Amino acid sequence: MHAVSVATGLALFNALPADEARAVLLACLHSPRWARRVADHRPYPTVDALLAAADEAAYDLGPGDLAEALAAEALPPLPPGTYEAAHTALRAAHAAYEARFGHVFVIYLGDTPAGETLDRLLEGIRSRLTNDPEEERVLAAEELRRLAGGRLLSRLTGTPDGTTSHDGAGRGA
Repeated sequence: MHAVSVATGLALFNALPADEARAVLLACLHSPRWARRVADHRPYPTVDALLAAADEAAYDLGPGDLAEALAAEALPPLPPGTYEAAHTALRAAHAAYEARFGHVFVIYLGDTPAGETLDRLLEGIRSRLTNDPEEERVLAAEELRRLAGGRLLSRLTGTPDGTTSHDGAGRGA
């Protein structure tokens, strides 16, 4: 897809048939309830209105919705050129996280400079491993909300989103 202005992307999104709009949204956050709610409130007058609606719908997700969305997430990708020892450290940290919380680690990296991605991933996992399960559920839900907003904005503009892959194919660093 070619890069387009945000206004053009919003107009195209608003004009999509409902099932296509839900498919776009499911690529941002794999929650049918969230996608249906956001799609059903179209048309949006501004991108800010769309992102606010997406946030609100994400805040309203229940535990089952969150579990479904987390199950569809892939591990955050490592930056190109990451050395093997870093891959090993990250795989071990991810394994510890999944063993403790039962789902893949999610973190929004859209505003992280490329050279700091690995450090942010490792720091995030290590610090969040000390959370109790309820506290981590809240943090994971917040990261999913941020990921969804970043992915949605990138889909509106046709630009790479810089967030985690979403197809589940990336499980394992």
